[in-house]
Amino acid sequence: MKAVFFGTPAFAVPTLERLIESKHDVAAVVTQPDRKRGRGQHVSAAPVKQVAEAHGLPVLQPERLKDPTFDAALKALQPDIGVVAAYGKLLPDRLLELPRHGMVNVHASLLPKYRGAAPIHRAIMAGELETGVTIIQLVREMDAGPMLKLASCSIAPDDTSETLTHRLASLGADLLLTVVDELASGRSTPQAQDHDRATFAPRLSRDDGVIDWQRSATDLHNQVRGLHPWPHAFSFLDRARYAILQSAVAQCPEAGRCTQPGEIVEATKDRLIIAAGGGTALAIQELQPEGKRPLPTRAFLAGHRLKPGARFGQSLA
Repeated sequence: MKAVFFGTPAFAVPTLERLIESKHDVAAVVTQPDRKRGRGQHVSAAPVKQVAEAHGLPVLQPERLKDPTFDAALKALQPDIGVVAAYGKLLPDRLLELPRHGMVNVHASLLPKYRGAAPIHRAIMAGELETGVTIIQLVREMDAGPMLKLASCSIAPDDTSETLTHRLASLGADLLLTVVDELASGRSTPQAQDHDRATFAPRLSRDDGVIDWQRSATDLHNQVRGLHPWPHAFSFLDRARYAILQSAVAQCPEAGRCTQPGEIVEATKDRLIIAAGGGTALAIQELQPEGKRPLPTRAFLAGHRLKPGARFGQSLA
């Protein structure tokens, strides 16, 4: 089949690469316009565009999906199918209906759970032990279309959003190709979602990173993992902001010591233990002072004298 691919970040790259390697024809790649990226905020192409250009594929980067020039370019291609993987914008009805077989989407959750923009992050933050990928037919309502194929994936205790994204991207690429082959041969069997079981995974913001030390150490560890590599969990100490990059659930060093959430109960060598809710404790393994480079705990404590009894908080106050 002749496919048009919609995608932008690294998650979408394996799917695009598998399509390029397949018997199907990728007629064009639609991706977000070049943006400022990284610490230097230099304008650069997103990963999908880089792959498309490396393979000599036509690239379309509309600022607005209502652009008549973009519409005309897509119609001229007469695609059989549209493949969407983390494109970053909702597609209007006229685009959903343009390809002969419609648009299919690679969604990183086991639908109907975690519909929305941040399914991987939200699943880890919720302490899920399993997630997966669902290939769906796109409809007007977000992530609510018929399911064409699902595959599950376990979430390891030390998984972050970054590590899990890599595995799901590969899983989704294989699954998508199976679906495209089935659609081409007329063997596809769509299955309606149970909308009553739907949960939602809204887009992340920096506010999601605020650590509430009243929560259990397990919840906080899940927050740290789910928000890595962006926007990171963070807390304040002595009017300074610290991003918490790696953590672990820890034992309280002494019985009765972990009763004041946010309080430092140990700061020696490579051990930085903070009291959390319910008498639990969180070990900080890597952190980043605002404006500085990330440091493992041992290196941080070598240059910062933290005393037990000091307390991390949710604000600069």
